[in-house]
Amino acid sequence: MKRYVLFIPLLFLCKVSLSQPKYEFRGVWIASVANIDWPKSGMTDPAAQRADFIRILDQHQRNRMNAMIVQIRPAADAFYPSSFEPWSEWLTGQQGKAPVPYWDPLAFMIEETHKRGMEFHAWLNPYRAVQTIGKSSIADNHITRKKPEWFLVYGDKKYFDPGNKEAQLFVVNVVRDIVSRYPVDAIHMDDYFYPYRIVDKEFPDASSYAKSGSGLSKEDWRRSNVDSIIVAISKAIKKEKPLVRFGISPFSVWRNNDKDPRGSDSRAVQTNYDDLYADILLWLEKGWIDYVTPQLYLEIGHDKIAYEKLLNWWSKNKYGKHVYIGHGIYRTDEKNATKWKNPAELPNQLKLLRANAGVHGSIYFSSKSFDRNPNGWNDSLQQNYYRYPALLPPMEWISTNKPAPPVIDKFNSNGAAIVFKIGSAEKSQVPVKHYVLYRFPAGRSPGALFEQPSHIYAIMVKPEGFEQTVPHKENGVAYQYYVSSVGTNNMESDPIFVTTIVKE
Repeated sequence: MKRYVLFIPLLFLCKVSLSQPKYEFRGVWIASVANIDWPKSGMTDPAAQRADFIRILDQHQRNRMNAMIVQIRPAADAFYPSSFEPWSEWLTGQQGKAPVPYWDPLAFMIEETHKRGMEFHAWLNPYRAVQTIGKSSIADNHITRKKPEWFLVYGDKKYFDPGNKEAQLFVVNVVRDIVSRYPVDAIHMDDYFYPYRIVDKEFPDASSYAKSGSGLSKEDWRRSNVDSIIVAISKAIKKEKPLVRFGISPFSVWRNNDKDPRGSDSRAVQTNYDDLYADILLWLEKGWIDYVTPQLYLEIGHDKIAYEKLLNWWSKNKYGKHVYIGHGIYRTDEKNATKWKNPAELPNQLKLLRANAGVHGSIYFSSKSFDRNPNGWNDSLQQNYYRYPALLPPMEWISTNKPAPPVIDKFNSNGAAIVFKIGSAEKSQVPVKHYVLYRFPAGRSPGALFEQPSHIYAIMVKPEGFEQTVPHKENGVAYQYYVSSVGTNNMESDPIFVTTIVKE
């Protein structure tokens, strides 16, 4: 199997305007619903779909992203062979129709993503079942036809009834099936729990509420319904594979502080807690989820939901878990989003983010926005803000086990070049995802320099080991090299010394 080597040239190092962290999550949402990002509308040929997905990955690799969040279940359908749900209409043009020639898109996407040293987070919409009633393609074996009593109509969409325990179990089993069969790094869910309110329309769950016999208010009952499925999904994931993460991307505001002193300094018309019935803080506090990606799609200084205020609020309310900020770069396409026409908007957001130690990275919505290099931001990322690679931040509450340091199987030099072979230690109990090759000026102790990503010479996505030739000298400077192993939970081994001064 071909593996990729991510080389980071050091020939043109210069002072970068912003300090870059060694550990930083850099993700991109790839939306499949309505063919937003992939596959393109009308593109149903598997070979063309594969080629376009590779194009997308290569583009994000150039921008030095390290995680893809790919929507594989947009509306109770599947971008993979499933015994629970039919093939997605956005893959083949008709729900339930298998791809021809037959292939498994999810297996392919995971493999190609991992080849590039990126994580694959499987993005599922929890409750949406029919995107547009009367227009969406619905297969005969779709769950809405098999179990119509599980669903409620609200607006032009059909949703699983969150209060129906059988429906909840069905969704949990879908998640369990994915985790058990595919090497996903995380399960990711977005902000559509109870749907956003439609003016003057109440969500039609009165019958379900009455049948429940709950002594809770309807609002608390709704929140308990969402809590229960989050707990069940979390348990199912960890039972199948304890190292697989569970992440949620909520709307930007948990609750306004005029309703709750714990809330943010914001004036959102709808909120997670009061309208979507998603108590994100509870899930973080209880450890049911591993990361949160609030969708901070509005700009710095917004009069109701200011980016900088929400950034600080989420960083202080994460309960020891990870926070990755959702950036709305798609807004550069919106006529009224004038502040997003400013080339400094995203750089300024990144500066604020990196100045906040409680935040661990970014996810961008969405992939296709990068195709046209909005405001030159591809260039800004490549040449400045993401100039150096970042390792994915480990989650110590999941596991602190490190892989064993790699071993040197072979070493020689001729003065001008150094040739060495690295292998995985046989005693290592933690599988190796990739290796990190560091380079420093010879004759000095690296020490804290290991924390500076500018000294990462290459990330070797070759878990089985690799052989490498590197220059002893470059532009008259002699170098020494170290290499470390990175394991399943992104924990890094101690680096081993390859060589320092080489006799010429």
